[in-house]
Formats: sequence, structure tokens, C-alpha cells
Amino acid sequence: MTSQMIVLAIPFPDIDSVAFQFGPVAIKWYGLAYLAGLLLGWFYVRRLLSQAKLWADEQPPFVPQKVDDLLIYIVLGVLLGGRLGFVLFYEPSYYLENPLDVFAVWKGGMSFHGGFFGSGVAIWIFSRRNGINPWSTSDLCTAAVPIGIFFGRIANFINGELFGRPTTMPWGMVFPEAKVHYAAVEPTPRHPSQLYEAVLEGLVLFIVLRLLTHRYGALKRPGLVTGTFLVGYALARSIAELFREPHYAHSLNIEPLTVGIAYSIPMFLLGLFVIYFARTQSLK
Repeated sequence: MTSQMIVLAIPFPDIDSVAFQFGPVAIKWYGLAYLAGLLLGWFYVRRLLSQAKLWADEQPPFVPQKVDDLLIYIVLGVLLGGRLGFVLFYEPSYYLENPLDVFAVWKGGMSFHGGFFGSGVAIWIFSRRNGINPWSTSDLCTAAVPIGIFFGRIANFINGELFGRPTTMPWGMVFPEAKVHYAAVEPTPRHPSQLYEAVLEGLVLFIVLRLLTHRYGALKRPGLVTGTFLVGYALARSIAELFREPHYAHSLNIEPLTVGIAYSIPMFLLGLFVIYFARTQSLK
């Protein structure tokens, strides 16, 4: 790494990961990002349910008031699935040697793929208990998921984690956190891949799903929004993985494949199947 490249790098905005401090209680940006995603998602789902014209026969699957209960299910599914997904998919050997650290969530470590699986289980349980079509419930939730992803990726950027690969582009940044595993080649300008993901997985995917629900009547075919989300996220994540530093020393990092792409392939295939299933069902 030449000194010229380091000079050209944009300084990383060193923002304190703690947003607010009340005595011994610290509120971190990452927690606020989760809270913002869940609350805005809750509001958006209620809005979708309140617009009868979006649904087949103008009959939403359940009343907006039930979203309060749904939120509890989703929170539990995301937290449990996200944590267990990280433990099993990314660092199983470490947690096998340090099992008590599975519960040390304050140290970080959440998997989107695990969180999505956990929320899927939560959606199924909620729907079964309330006599609701689980595909319609899933469509509501996946229409709102990009909101949470957007805020989550912004929080990743603030924390300086999940940074990108080395780059010579003029917007490359030196991430202090990169020294943890890559001290031999740091400081190195890297892609701010968290921002790429915020745009692709968050903003762009939300716009695509919004067009489907409000212009093309996708909510009238249960499963169509869910399938499109699965395909869209898998593609967006795989594109972002080309710029994101692969998870350190993972066995699935076999160039050009990364662990993020490997876990997105089943999502993509499942999404295609769900889209096919939704489009072959007759409207009711």
C-alpha cells in the first residue's frame, strides 16, 4: 500500500458507537437501528393492512390491531434466529469451545440469514395461532424488512464493522476495525460496503417491493412479495459481497464464492419457487 493511496483515502468518521449514556446504561446506535427498523416496520405493516384496495376482494388478512402481537413474535424470531444463525453459520468452532459466549450478545454477532429464518418460524406460529394465511403474513413482513436492513447497515457503518475489500477508488476509507484481522496490510483504503448494502438491500429493494404492492397488486397473490424479497435480497447481497471483505477465515470463502453468497443461493432458489407457487394460485 503506497503512501499516496493512504493520503487519498477518505477519513473514517469516527462516531462513538454509544448514542446516549445514562449513568451505567449505554444506548448504542446498533440497538437504536434495530428499534427504528422494528417500529417503522410495525407502522408500515399497519398502513398496508389499512388499505383494503391492496388485497384480494378488499379483505386484508387481519385487522391492524393484531400487528402489535405480530411484532412480539418477530422480535423474538429475529433475535433468537439472528444470534443462533451467527453461532452456527459463521463461528461454530469458537462457540463450541466457548459455549457461554453464545449468550454474550453485547459482544455483537448477528446473522441476517439466521434472523430471517427465525422470523419465518415466528410468522408461521403467529399465523397458525390466529387462523391466518402464513403467506399473507409473510408478505406483510417482507415488504417492511428492507426498512430494518437499511438502518442496520447504517449502524454497521457507524461501528466500522463488516467493511469492504481494499480499493483504489477515491471514496475508499480506512476502517480502524480492519486492524483486528488484517494488521499486516493496514491501513488500507477499503470500500464502504455497508453503505452499498444499505442502498441495495434496503432502499432499492424497498422501492421494488413498494411498486409490487401498490402498482401491481402483489398482495393479492399470497407469497409473491415474499418470493420477490428472497430473490431480490439474494441478488443484492451477492452483488454487495463483491465489494465486502469476506468473513474472516470462513471455510466457504472460496473465490469468487463467499460465505454471504453461499447462504444467499438457497434464498434465491427458494424465492423463485415461491414466486412460481404464488403466480400459479388462482386469485380469491
